[in-house]
Amino acid sequence: MTGMPGATTVDDGGAKRHNVGAMQRVAAAIFAPFVAGARATPLYRQVKSALLRAIESGQCQAGAALPSEAALAAALGVSIGTLRHATDDLVAEHILVRRQGRGTFVAVHNADRFMFQFFHVERSDGLRQAPRVELLAFERVRIEEEPALALGLKPGEPAIRIDNRLLLQGKAVIHDQLTLPAALFKGLTEKRLRERKSTIYHLYQTEFGITVTRAREHARAAIADRSLSRLLGVASGAPVLVVRRTALTFGDKPVEYRISTIDTARHEYVHLLSRPA
Repeated sequence: MTGMPGATTVDDGGAKRHNVGAMQRVAAAIFAPFVAGARATPLYRQVKSALLRAIESGQCQAGAALPSEAALAAALGVSIGTLRHATDDLVAEHILVRRQGRGTFVAVHNADRFMFQFFHVERSDGLRQAPRVELLAFERVRIEEEPALALGLKPGEPAIRIDNRLLLQGKAVIHDQLTLPAALFKGLTEKRLRERKSTIYHLYQTEFGITVTRAREHARAAIADRSLSRLLGVASGAPVLVVRRTALTFGDKPVEYRISTIDTARHEYVHLLSRPA
């Protein structure tokens, strides 16, 4: 295991035993055993909640390995089967990731995760690729009624508004307007946004401690106005798709409101649906 203090694996038997002990101490420092029968909630859900709290608080950081299943189960006072049920749920929700032969890690927002979980536009022939993002505007504003309602704020509260144009196969296809609560993103500047190393969700996670876990979306048909016509190079009055997304972090707390307007002349919005486990 890597990423947790005092839990580095080495080759000789004595060091391995030391490593097991280190993982047990790490797990015990973060988690406390459950009291049997203390809650009506199924035990695996209690374990899942405890893991989520540790991730949200930063005790288990993005990219870090969790202690071993044995160490976690012992610290929480549950069976390995119960622990695995909880971690299976978190893997399915893309909050944890298993790496063969290496262990279970707190998932990091990277380009692959963005494309798999949060980007759903592809060319009509099925070609799918990451967009090239052009930042058009970055400004501090007083939040308007629609994004305020989505973010649980009052109209007029401080916010950050970002306008992006997304290009696919060299052509402008999407206009994104993002609204962020200023209180959650203190210190975010246009320079930091432009110079980010990966996706914007990676920036939220690594620099502001905000992990987007899922999103709620509403889509409807619309027509392009003159402004959008200039931005995307479509005819005024052409059909477009408008997707309103509220990005959520732990506890379904809203952290970003995004309006994406998509030119669907050659591109489609494709979302893989799956039944909950």
